[in-house]
Amino acid sequence: MQPLPLTGYTVFEIGQNVAAPFAAQILGDLGAHVIKVEKPAGDDARHWGPPDWEGAAAMFQTLNRNKVSQTCDFRNPAQVNALRIQLLEEADAVIQNFRPGVLESLGLDEASLRADKPELVYCDMGAFGRGGPLSALPGYDPLMQAYGGLMSVTGEPGSMPVRTGYSVIDCGAGMWAAIGVLASLLQREHHGNGARVEVSLFETALGWMQVAGAQYMASGESPGRHGSGAASIVPYRAYAARDGHIVIAAGNDGLFRRLCEALDHPEWTEDPAFIGNPLRVLHRDRLDSLIQEQIGRHDRAHWLDVLRAAQVPCAPVQDTAEAFTCEQAQALGVVQPVPGSSMKLMGLPLRLDGQRPAIRRAPPALQPVQSKEEDCREHLG
Repeated sequence: MQPLPLTGYTVFEIGQNVAAPFAAQILGDLGAHVIKVEKPAGDDARHWGPPDWEGAAAMFQTLNRNKVSQTCDFRNPAQVNALRIQLLEEADAVIQNFRPGVLESLGLDEASLRADKPELVYCDMGAFGRGGPLSALPGYDPLMQAYGGLMSVTGEPGSMPVRTGYSVIDCGAGMWAAIGVLASLLQREHHGNGARVEVSLFETALGWMQVAGAQYMASGESPGRHGSGAASIVPYRAYAARDGHIVIAAGNDGLFRRLCEALDHPEWTEDPAFIGNPLRVLHRDRLDSLIQEQIGRHDRAHWLDVLRAAQVPCAPVQDTAEAFTCEQAQALGVVQPVPGSSMKLMGLPLRLDGQRPAIRRAPPALQPVQSKEEDCREHLG
C-alpha cells in the first residue's frame, strides 16, 4: 500500500476546542505526524461531557485521533522557549487558535517564527479575522452562526432562532484551515517559502451563506426561514409520513412531473400555479399542502419504494443511530476501529485510490507535566 500523502510532514496544533483540533486531525488522517500542544490541564474539550468515553469526553475523542500530545505551561518561560526551539527544528506547519495577541507575547506567532524559519506554514485561526473593529473579540460556533446570518435562515418560519445541531462553523473553519495548509505546503514544494494561512469563524459563516448572500444582493431582500425546505426550489423539503418524515427533492420540471405521477396526481403538472419552479415557489404553501396530504397516507418505507422506483430523489429523516447503522454507511465502512481501544469513530470522509485512510492512533491521553529537563517533550497517546 502506498504511503499516505502527508507522510513525512510534521504539524503542531497549538489549540483547543473544535476548530484547530479538527483541522489538525484532517492532516493527521492524511498521514502527517501531528503533535498536539496542550496546557497542563489539557484541552477544554476533554471535559465537554457527558458522555465520556475511555477517559475523555466523546467530543474530544472524535476530534483528536492520529495525534500525540505534549503539555506546555505557557506561563513558564523555559517551557515556552523549549517549544519554540522544537517548532523551529521540527515543524512543517503550525495551526493555532489562541486569542489574538497571546502567542505574539510569547514569541510563538507567525512573524516571530518565520523570521527564523521562512519555510514554515503557519495557520492563524481566529474568530472575526485579522483587521476590523471586532478582531480582538473571542468567538464560538453559536456566536458565529448568529453574527454570520446562519440562524436567520435556519428553523421554521416565525420560530425562535436556532443553530444547526452541531458545530458546522468550527468544523468548516477546520476544513478551510486544512485546505490552506495543504495549498501552502504544495506552494512550498515549488517555491521554497512557507506562508501565513488565515482562517476565521466569521468568514466561514459567511461562506456557508454565499447563496443567501447572492439572493439578497440580487433582490434586495434577505431570505428567511423555510424549515427543511429551500428559499428558491419547490418542492424541496420534508413531509410527514405515518411513521416519520421523508425529504423529497424535486428540483426541476422533469422530477416534479415524476413526483406528481408517483403520487397519482399527474394533473398537478397542468395547474397554472405549478408550471415552472418560479411559480411553484410563489405557491409553495398550496403545493406543499397537497403533497403532504398524499404522503401522510402511508409510512416511509412505502414512499421510499414508490419514489425511488419513479426516480424521484428522496430520503428518510434518520436519527443518529439510523444514520450510522444504515446499510449504506455499513457498505462504505465509514466507522472505523481505533487501535488499542474499544472505540469506533467516524473516519475521514474521503477515499484515496479506493481506500479510506485508516485510524492509526487512538486519541492521546493527557500526560502530567514532567520535570524541567523533560518539559515540552512528546508524550505518546
